[in-house]
Amino acid sequence: MGSRSIASEDRYEQVMELAKRRGFFWPSYEIYGGVAGFYDLGPLGARLKDKIIALWRHYFIRRHSHIVVEIETPVIAPARVFEASGHLEHFTDPIVECLNCRRKFRADHLIEERLDIKAEGLSLEEMTRIIREHNIRCPVCGGPLGEVRSFNLLFKTTIGPYSENVGYLRPETAQGMFVAFKRVHEVTRQRLPLGIAQIGRVARNEISPRQGMIRLREFTIAEMEFFFDPEDPWHGGILEELLDRVSHRKLRILRTDAKAKGIDKPEEYGVREAIEEGIIVTPWLAYWMAVARDFIMELGVPYENMYFEEKAPEERAHYAAQTFDQLVKVSRLGWVEVSGHAYRTDYDLSRHMKYSGQDLRVFKQFKEPKVVKKRVVIIDRAWAGRTFRQRAREILEAAQNLDPDEVEKILRDKGFIEVAGVKIPAEHVKIIEKVEKVTGKRFIPHVAEPSFGVERLLFVTLDYAYSEKDGRVVLRIPRRIAPIEAAVFPIVRDEKLVEIARSIWWRILENGMYAIYDDDGSIGRRYARVDEIGVPAAITVDYQTLEDNTVTLRDRDTWKQVRIPVDSVVDALRRFIEGADITELGKPIE
Repeated sequence: MGSRSIASEDRYEQVMELAKRRGFFWPSYEIYGGVAGFYDLGPLGARLKDKIIALWRHYFIRRHSHIVVEIETPVIAPARVFEASGHLEHFTDPIVECLNCRRKFRADHLIEERLDIKAEGLSLEEMTRIIREHNIRCPVCGGPLGEVRSFNLLFKTTIGPYSENVGYLRPETAQGMFVAFKRVHEVTRQRLPLGIAQIGRVARNEISPRQGMIRLREFTIAEMEFFFDPEDPWHGGILEELLDRVSHRKLRILRTDAKAKGIDKPEEYGVREAIEEGIIVTPWLAYWMAVARDFIMELGVPYENMYFEEKAPEERAHYAAQTFDQLVKVSRLGWVEVSGHAYRTDYDLSRHMKYSGQDLRVFKQFKEPKVVKKRVVIIDRAWAGRTFRQRAREILEAAQNLDPDEVEKILRDKGFIEVAGVKIPAEHVKIIEKVEKVTGKRFIPHVAEPSFGVERLLFVTLDYAYSEKDGRVVLRIPRRIAPIEAAVFPIVRDEKLVEIARSIWWRILENGMYAIYDDDGSIGRRYARVDEIGVPAAITVDYQTLEDNTVTLRDRDTWKQVRIPVDSVVDALRRFIEGADITELGKPIE
């Protein structure tokens, strides 16, 4: 017997059962009946998650350390941050309540499941009308449904003992990076392009989360905000050099205009082709999508089982000018999103600049100084000094950063302007034109954002790794991200063999790899146990070891074995984990 294919439904159930039984993940708070949308990661799941994060860091940060840095910001932020970001207004899902049992559901999901149509982006009124026309009822008790309304997904809390000091758990790590942009830009010597990456916990108060690890109320996001000059996104040769590395890559893309024509099959484009034809509107978005393609493939997903779906305007988040979801095909659930790639323009920095009163622009030096005419807002200096004393200088400087056209309009409408939190009457405000030599200009950078849900990646990895061979489970987790790199066995519990095996085990641990030692049961049972949890290599000490100081190294996937010297175990194991074929590492055992 060999490997066998497994039906999608069966595979999903088997992956979920294996995950619970062997300690990858399970529903949280089980002894209290569980809470939907929360999962614990067990010992193996926590290790696998760490390995996936390390691989993400390798692809998105370490390989780009000349332009990308990583930071860490708080999970809780004051309400003002999410007012500025637009989340208080826009971070919502449509909710509908059963008038009989009072259970609440995602209205768009109910419509899609019942009618098999796309409901994302429909207005609340349109969804209510569809529910009425098609008599969609409560899926639990069959009762009638009420009006569809908007539900904000932010988890609300208070900061300190004062109820009016409202805060929210972040639904993404992004806002921490936008708020910290000015500081990070300064400490990185004020250079663009600049990627700020962050990996951390986020919370979304989902209405009715289902689909196991795919839709959670608390999870980990790995994302980056990549800041660049919209007038010169190439930044000399920086982007050109990076694109050269991925120019041979192909991206499978399903465009919005194709979807509008009823086409659901993605087309293939070269990375540069997608840029030149305007399919991807900014080249940095295209570059990070190519990196994401390679990263997901290294988790074990074949190229043909992923594509990028362009979102229509009504499907995009409020901050995005263009968005692509990276979709991967998994058992039972079909195509699921594993990452989002958004062109956020200058939306976030502009909003935080407006709400905080801080200048978040960056300075761009011209090659040659320019003489320009410029209109500026001037406040009567003497009056400001008498009126505001120590704050006068701050207010005068802030006024010069105001838009003269906007100031004129405000003065006409209100008779005063607000500068740095104070009101300035029209009689103390002038708008003058002056000629000056300009050495550069200030502008707000634009942003391309790749964002990944780590728990989804963990599930996808297990889904693709699960296989059965000769009637037993073999979890073919890619070697580089396997939670445990090696298992060490004495073939029997002979004191001499145990001593050698334990010394090899300790040496592997001391060299920074994870290994388990097991001398319980037959060698076949032990191989089966470690195959089932995805350990790529097994090292066995047998009686031949006492004769020639060699051990067997076994490949989890092929079950091939070679003999290698005890002294070279660590080096051979490291090479194997990095991708070497086992037959390159020692003498094959027939």
